[in-house]
Amino acid sequence: MRVLAFEDHYDIEAMLTAGGVDTNRMVIAQRWNSQDALKHIQDFAPDVLLLDHFMPPQSGHEVLEALLNSEVPRPATIVAMSSAPSKNEAMVNTGADVGVVKFDLSTLKLWPK
Repeated sequence: MRVLAFEDHYDIEAMLTAGGVDTNRMVIAQRWNSQDALKHIQDFAPDVLLLDHFMPPQSGHEVLEALLNSEVPRPATIVAMSSAPSKNEAMVNTGADVGVVKFDLSTLKLWPK
């Protein structure tokens, strides 16, 4: 499973590991800002895309809108993972598959057992 995270403050792989997710069968890449987000998504071709809302220079919501309106292939699963539930809900309404507060990311059923 290929996972690409756009998160500017927390180490996503460390958060998943601390939450009991076995990351050994995953390839995880993290971008600490959203500069050139579509290029990173296209180049990495993730199965799972994790989007934080509050991240410069574009919010996760703006990245999601740009992705859905582009020719870049859509990842199988897009997760809105802001610390603000209302921002996650807005991204789900735009086209993300699921929204979760980032500190609960490890509880999602999509991770390999």
